Amino acid sequence: MTTIPEIKQNAQSKMDASISAFKNTLTKIRTGRANPAILDTVQVEYYGSMMPISQVASVNLLDARTISVQPFEKGMGPKIEKAIRESDLGLNPASMGDLLRVPMPPMSEERRKEMTKLVRHEGENAKIAIRNLRRDANEHVKKLVKDKTATEDDLKRAEGDVQKATDKHIAEIDALVHAKEQDILAV
Repeated sequence: MTTIPEIKQNAQSKMDASISAFKNTLTKIRTGRANPAILDTVQVEYYGSMMPISQVASVNLLDARTISVQPFEKGMGPKIEKAIRESDLGLNPASMGDLLRVPMPPMSEERRKEMTKLVRHEGENAKIAIRNLRRDANEHVKKLVKDKTATEDDLKRAEGDVQKATDKHIAEIDALVHAKEQDILAV
């Protein structure tokens, strides 16, 4: 039988996981500056299996607008270059011996607006996930009251605590969305 503190702890940890997933999503959304995490989604063929670039090469920043990709093995350069070029990121890597330079093209005003819309949309999805966790936690507590293992006072207290956690996490999402929008709109 689960207890109210366990329900609250479970809801809290799932909300924290939702925030982590949202932060991970934000790293993949492009801003005007180069970010090595943008290549995390690109898969490259390596001895017959598909692997993320970070598994077959060192990915670093050369400067604010250029990512460098240094393959761990000779001969992987062309495969990595092809994988980046064919990804839907719109990047055009340039080979310099073993090193690949991936310049980030400057974003147009229209593209910046699209990106801010995407950030807001992802933020709204994260808020919905948090609210769903709140609903689930409250339903668990109500079930305990119905089964007579908790009182109405326990229910009210638990709902208040879960609401506080929900408000805190939603405020954190709003702050992350705002910061990412500022990052995107900064030229």
